[in-house]
Parts: sequence; structure tokens; C-alpha cells
Amino acid sequence: MDHSSPAFDPPRDRLPTLYEVLARKTKPPVDLFSFYIYMRDQQRSVDYLDFWLDVSQHTSLCRHYVSELRRSILVETPELEKTGSTRSSYVLDHMGEMNDPAGPSTDLTSDEKVKDQNLSAFLRQENGNSNHSPQSSLGSQRSAMRPSGDRPFPAGERIPRPSFMSRNSPTRTDSGNSPAHTVARADIRASAEKILYTYLLPGSEREVMLPQGIVHDITRDIEEEGRDDPEVFDTAKDYTFQAMERDAFPGFLRAKALGNLVPPSLFLRLVFGLLALTAALWVGFTLIFLDAPKRTRAWEILPFTIGIYLLSSHQYHLDPILALVGLSEYTFFNFSRLEEPYVRKLLTKRALMVLFVTLFVGVCVIVLFIFVPGKRL
Repeated sequence: MDHSSPAFDPPRDRLPTLYEVLARKTKPPVDLFSFYIYMRDQQRSVDYLDFWLDVSQHTSLCRHYVSELRRSILVETPELEKTGSTRSSYVLDHMGEMNDPAGPSTDLTSDEKVKDQNLSAFLRQENGNSNHSPQSSLGSQRSAMRPSGDRPFPAGERIPRPSFMSRNSPTRTDSGNSPAHTVARADIRASAEKILYTYLLPGSEREVMLPQGIVHDITRDIEEEGRDDPEVFDTAKDYTFQAMERDAFPGFLRAKALGNLVPPSLFLRLVFGLLALTAALWVGFTLIFLDAPKRTRAWEILPFTIGIYLLSSHQYHLDPILALVGLSEYTFFNFSRLEEPYVRKLLTKRALMVLFVTLFVGVCVIVLFIFVPGKRL
């Protein structure tokens, strides 16, 4: 069983785009797993990301079905490859290799648009009479694997949801000989209906807010016209992508590329920082008015340093020590390595800056409280 990771692009000297994150071309802390956690825990709109992923999975399912159908036709009736005797076989033979683009349909190349249009046109005219068995189908397996709701998963697990996200997943094998890897035409229909009933219909389990015209068109296409091709969801998918790119992704980059702490940890640092600073001020003034010797006042370094460090971490959303050792917090007290080169370099620079600010403020305050003349009351 192959669990190898997808190939990554050469290191980029910039922050990633949403397209690159969704296409799994990035590494922690700006990978798809981290974006899923951010959408679930901080943005509180993980349903939009799940909708986008499920539509992409539906498109992948359609392409897998067509690819298997093309192979089965050529294997069982090889003479069609030479004669091109039917229109369906001709369309299948000239559809070419199909990829899984992660961006909106408006960003596709002309060649990719033609392939997607051919795919949808074929599925609309295809009568569903294929020799694929629905037993142990890919769609049925995915339905069984993917529970509804927020999809909890164990801490440290790097795959947030079982889906097409891994291009080397065992469910996407190219082997068409095993019944466990076939896709039935009914699976495509079930996938389209599941998306409609889960995300789009008013009052559905995980309804996403889309323009009424988009929802009406999709409902009509699926329920009245019987369509289940990928083009049915293109407008909704593009709208969701643009909404995430506009409303959620900038905050994700600020949280993960410019910081390495999550809100609960930030709140904890604020509380303990204020307590430590309050204690340091109380001890400092007490020792001044007791006219304590300077060597005794030197103990004020400890609470002042802790308080200023914690408050600086809260202010910049960054723990400099964690950043320098290459760690980022993705859930409360759960950490991942900084594997994205540009993000690690950026966080290292910010960590050094935060340490300098902490050191400068700390030295100024400590010198003031240690060397100010004492006066016993």
C-alpha cells in the first residue's frame, strides 16, 4: 500500500496561494491539514471547505469512472480502438489525461476546460449501462468512511478526512482489474445527491450560504433534469473558492505564516503574563520602599522576564523559542514542524525581533527597579 506524499513544487520565495494549499503543494504549517483545522476551530466555517472538497471529490469520482470505462471498453472490445465505430468510444478515446485542478474553473487552461466540458457532455449523454458493479464501489466505500459532522480525528493525525486529497491514496489506483476499485454510475448520482442534500438545500445538515440563484440552478439540474456531471457544481465551487480566498485565507496566513500560536494558548499567555508582571511590580515597589540591597532586588529579573516574554508572545501571536526550534501550534498544546522553507525563514526573523523587543523592554524595566534609590517608609 503506497502512502507516499504527493510531489511538491520547488521551494517558493513567497507565501503560498489558496490554490497551492488546496492542491496540496504546501507543507506545514500552511498545508491543507492546517487550513482545515483553522477553518474548523477559528473561522468556524469548515462546512465551506468540506463542500469544496466534496465537490472536488465528486469531480475526481467522475473522472475515475470515465477512465475506467475507457479502459474496460478498449480491453473488452479492442476493435473499437481501431475502428472508432461508436460516438461514445470516440469521445472516451479523445478525452485525454484528466487532472484534478484545485482552483476555480475560471483559472483553468483552455485545454483543461475542453477536457472538463467533454467529461460533463459525456456523462450527460451516457445512459448508465456500464459493466461496473456497484458492489464494493469507490463511492460506497467513501460514504462509509466519511461520517457527517465535524469529523473528529486523533491529535497528531496528519489526514483530516478520508477523501481524494491524497493523490496516491489506495482508492485511486489505476488498476481496473479488481472489483474493489471500480466506480458504478450509481455512485456518481449518489455523490451529487449527497452534496445537494447535505450542503445546499434549505435546512440541510450542513447548509452553506450561497446565492439563491446558484442553489436553485443546482437543485433543478439534479432533481428535474437528472444531471450529475461536474459542471453542475462549477458556479458554486467557484463562489466558495473566492469566498474562502477573500474571507478566510488572509487570516490563515496571518495566523500560520506570521505566528505560531492558537487563540487558547494566546489567552493563557495573556493571563499568566499579566499575573507575572503584576507580581514583579508588587515585589519591585516593596523592595524599593524597604530599601533592600541591590543584590536582593536582582531577583526581580525572574518575574519581569517571564511577564514581558509572555505578553510579547501574546502581542505578536508568536512564541519566539518555539519558532527558533521549528515548531508551530495547530491545536492547543499540539505542535507540528515548520517544513515550509519560506515560512520558517519568516518566522525565524520575527522570532529574533520579538526576542530583541522582550530583551530591550526587560532590561529597561529591570535596571529601573534595581538601581532606583530606595527609601524605607
